[in-house]
Amino acid sequence: MAAITIGKLASETGVHLETVRYYERIGLIPAPRRARNGYRHYRLEDVRRLSFVRRARDLGFDIEEIRTLLALAEPGQSSCDEVRKLAIAHLGDIQSKISDLQRLASLLTTSIEQCHGSEVPTCPVLDMLGAPVA
Repeated sequence: MAAITIGKLASETGVHLETVRYYERIGLIPAPRRARNGYRHYRLEDVRRLSFVRRARDLGFDIEEIRTLLALAEPGQSSCDEVRKLAIAHLGDIQSKISDLQRLASLLTTSIEQCHGSEVPTCPVLDMLGAPVA
């Protein structure tokens, strides 16, 4: 594959141009070589790496976790046990967030069911929003 521009890289990976530049700035993807006109020229390996980062972000991994995963994905560095531990911890975080969201959905559903949308002195939804946090 010939060198590709940042626009093509963004298009092939589904990552916004500004995000590509940001990932480059923080070192998640290497700085590409530049043509005489100053345009960035990326390689197939950059497409693969950015796709990896995109999938990891889609799964909710944070930047530092992605740095760790990228390091573990390097040839000779792979430790499935370390990756598994990181993935298990991340899954626990996701499950905790799901539980929190289910609780919030239940609370909001109850408030909506109590709100009939008429002119009354108090609104159950507003009352719920103004209640002390437990």
